[in-house]
Amino acid sequence: MALLKPSRERFYRRWINRRDLISFQVQVKETDLFILAQEDLRSEITALVLSLRSQIESYIQRYPLFLESLAPLPSDPLAPPIVQKMLAAGLKAGVGPMAAVAGAIAEAAAREAVARGLTQEIFIENGGDCFLMGRQDLIVAIYAGKSPFSGRLGLKIPAHLQPLSVCTSSGKIGHSLSLGQAEAVTVLAKEAALADAAATAIGNVVRKTADIPRALKAASQIPDLLGVVVIIGDRIGAQGKALELVALD
Repeated sequence: MALLKPSRERFYRRWINRRDLISFQVQVKETDLFILAQEDLRSEITALVLSLRSQIESYIQRYPLFLESLAPLPSDPLAPPIVQKMLAAGLKAGVGPMAAVAGAIAEAAAREAVARGLTQEIFIENGGDCFLMGRQDLIVAIYAGKSPFSGRLGLKIPAHLQPLSVCTSSGKIGHSLSLGQAEAVTVLAKEAALADAAATAIGNVVRKTADIPRALKAASQIPDLLGVVVIIGDRIGAQGKALELVALD
């Protein structure tokens, strides 16, 4: 399994080496999922994504600030579950709830597919934000643009840690909003909405290589993170009890 933060071509999707699983893509408006599962679940995942997006879009119609805010918003116990997860993630990470949208959709779709018995293993990547539900150890490669670490460094994800989310934010690659200049900030967490929001929050801190310690300190103040990797240029910082970095051939 390999990904991490997208260029528009999303060429990193060709890095996959799980030949025992079926790969397919689901696109609904801005949502572009790359999926590995035991069956081709294109129609089922499309229906799930349509439902999830409908819940988010309906909430935005009632509360436009949910779409626009770059700051955390209060929790709403009456909101749809996916919206509640995004709000909670934004509060923990100190960012607006839409910073969690890609991760939230990836996790919700994956968990629902498994809950329905459609597959026992599934990996969903949504713009560099990934949710992993597997039964064997994985290596996730980190794509960090022009950094010398790009594609040469990976994260070992043991089976016992899954389900797990691996989300990446970049200030230089892809279309997602980042206020920083890091090639890649990768976060591990059990909840994908939190990993996604935290990657954005930590990435916002990194403007130069000297900011790496400050970014790691910011990461330590966000609860429930299992690991963080910060890459800017030829410098890297990492921390986390679940973090195991490996060199790639």
